[in-house]
Amino acid sequence: MIQSLVLNLEQRDYLSDAEKDVLRSLVGRERRFSANEDIVTEGTRPNSSTMLLEGFAARYKVTPEGARQITAIHIAGEFVDLHAFLLKTMDHGIVALSSCRVAMVDYADLKKVTEDWPHLSRLLWLDTLIHGGIHREWIVSMGRRSRTAHLAHVICELYLRLKVVAHTQGWAFHFPLSQSEMADVLGISLVHMNRVIQSLRRENLITWAKDTITILDWPRLQSVAGFDPTYLSLNAEPR
Repeated sequence: MIQSLVLNLEQRDYLSDAEKDVLRSLVGRERRFSANEDIVTEGTRPNSSTMLLEGFAARYKVTPEGARQITAIHIAGEFVDLHAFLLKTMDHGIVALSSCRVAMVDYADLKKVTEDWPHLSRLLWLDTLIHGGIHREWIVSMGRRSRTAHLAHVICELYLRLKVVAHTQGWAFHFPLSQSEMADVLGISLVHMNRVIQSLRRENLITWAKDTITILDWPRLQSVAGFDPTYLSLNAEPR
């Protein structure tokens, strides 16, 4: 049930068998969400954190005019709202982008981990720091990268994150988001989004058929994106 989370954390540091048992004990009730259903609603005060077991989810904000901006994409093996454990009130929403299966982890159990398992606490803290790094890269993309480079950067990032949790097949990965949802990631119109995708296709950098993205030329895609994976902290070392 938590294999993706274990793979995610073990990519960064060694986990003992006892720590893995603690992680297994954290998983309480499970819930399923349909695509486009809110997992956590802005303004609520959750009493548990949500770990994504299957599917894709996104953080988002909606402007007073009704425009949605997706600010993060989450995959299996990630906590989507661990920060709310300390912040208490959600200042954004989290929506299922596909059919999702999640595990709810009570704050009381997380608090016990922070008190009794300092190394495991540091790894969970690292998880939130990595997502802070991802957020910074997304800001750079929004402000300074071309739209083509922005999409290339998102694809490079998602490929590596999904590879860590064994959700890639060679250079391909399942990606069920629509062009409209990706337009909300890049902050552009649907028409512009289509043009950006076509530009990567014309350069023979990717194929995007149905729900699968296949990378055809990783070095060139990295070059177009200006992609440096340092912010993903993919090296396993003592934390």
